Amino acid sequence: MPPRYSHTNLVARDWRRLADFYVDVFGCEPVPPERDLEGAWLDHATGLRSAHVRGVHLRLPGHGADGPTLEVFGYDESLPQPEPAANRLGYGHIAFEVDDVAATLELVRAAGGELLGEISRTDIPGAGRLELVYALDPEGNVLELQAWG
Repeated sequence: MPPRYSHTNLVARDWRRLADFYVDVFGCEPVPPERDLEGAWLDHATGLRSAHVRGVHLRLPGHGADGPTLEVFGYDESLPQPEPAANRLGYGHIAFEVDDVAATLELVRAAGGELLGEISRTDIPGAGRLELVYALDPEGNVLELQAWG
């Protein structure tokens, strides 16, 4: 079987609150069961000692019942997050295609997120008109909200 994309993981200070944000703002759907994981197998897999993680997988919108998930987990012990920035090395952001960038940005803000950049528009040759903005979820993870027209 060829590789198949499975999920992206977000480590959260408050995994329930962050999962609720993605459910409320973007329509992600929880995929049972909730996870409560620990043991030697998890220590070996993560390279941590006495790892204990709780959380949930959220089905991402627009991909059906077998689509990829956003895994929102909280460890009993976690390291602090550096300041969010669009150009940080490593995973940069999670992007959602939306119908209305400004309206979705207001939903993000009302649910505890915040603006990172400003709404911008440009033409991408061969792809179309793009409207986008970068924002932060309630825990400082970078989001891209985009609409193609």
